Amino acid sequence: MQRKSGHVTLLDIARACGYSVSTVSIVLSEAPLSQNVAASTREQIRKMALHLGYHPDAYARSLRRRRSQTIAVLAYDLSDPFCIPVVHGIQASLQPASYLPLLVDAQTQRKLFDNYLRMILERRAEGVIVIASWIFQETNLLDDIEKNQVPIVIVGRDLTKRNVSSLLVDNKAGGALAMQHLIALGHRRIAIVRGPEELFDTELRWAGVQRAASEAGITIDPKLVYQLPNITDSTSGFEGGLHFAQEMLASKRPFTAVLAFDDLTALGVVRGLNSAGIRVPEDCSVVGFDDVLPAAVSTPGITTVHQPLKEMGLLAAEWTLQAINGREQQKERPVQLHNAQPELIVRMSTARAPARRKSSP
Repeated sequence: MQRKSGHVTLLDIARACGYSVSTVSIVLSEAPLSQNVAASTREQIRKMALHLGYHPDAYARSLRRRRSQTIAVLAYDLSDPFCIPVVHGIQASLQPASYLPLLVDAQTQRKLFDNYLRMILERRAEGVIVIASWIFQETNLLDDIEKNQVPIVIVGRDLTKRNVSSLLVDNKAGGALAMQHLIALGHRRIAIVRGPEELFDTELRWAGVQRAASEAGITIDPKLVYQLPNITDSTSGFEGGLHFAQEMLASKRPFTAVLAFDDLTALGVVRGLNSAGIRVPEDCSVVGFDDVLPAAVSTPGITTVHQPLKEMGLLAAEWTLQAINGREQQKERPVQLHNAQPELIVRMSTARAPARRKSSP
């Protein structure tokens, strides 16, 4: 007989075995009453469930317990290499706790971001982890999440003032690390590609770069400072780096190094320089930020500032689970802030500044 639902149910097993649905349910749920069922009957029911391919109905169980066992993970753009290690960390932390990550991608669209946040509330996710570094509008949706006592953690932003636990890298320290590395290699004419104005990280990394330059007594040429436009898709940084490399060369202003906002921008800069016959790092050094996979496997490998992205994902999930457990025990957890320390990863895209140059690259 064809089933109305594609899934095998307790009723299907009961019909196949000739026992009542309640008996099948007691046995398969391993309820205490199952000990009152004959061992041969229990064995027969379990074998039939295995034969038919039965799996418990988690949705029905969640309705009974009023627990969805899901954590929503809302990413600003899953095609961005930055997001993937964070997601891997979240999954690694949730799987042993038997929580399912409900992964949604806002595709850098603010309206889609808000719509997904609303749908997450409607579907009763037990917690929310947001991966986003833009300065998105913190509207009533965050207030609604708080009113519904849904734990929320954000990776890549500091929203502790909005009562949201936050994890991010120390961007000021990271910007300083990148600049100090170039200065230590003897570079003095350094071009800078700042991040988009809408990104939270941009001003902090720029502040770190300026601090390192000031401490070394170096003046940054304002005509060698460029700013990426606001994000439209995951390739925006690469295309911006490529475009600005061409602008730097067209300006005829001398420079021996480029400090890029992130790794994808750095890869675009390298492409632009190579297309013009400028060798990296022999003629010009290039530094990125984030330490995403493309930076490690490119030729040359990109010197970059490492963010512990997977570890941040692990901690975000851990905080969320702790908040869920605290809510069940009616224990309020304080808002937390974790500023991860960056680390300089030196690869093949940086070298000592050329001793003498007759002209700019």
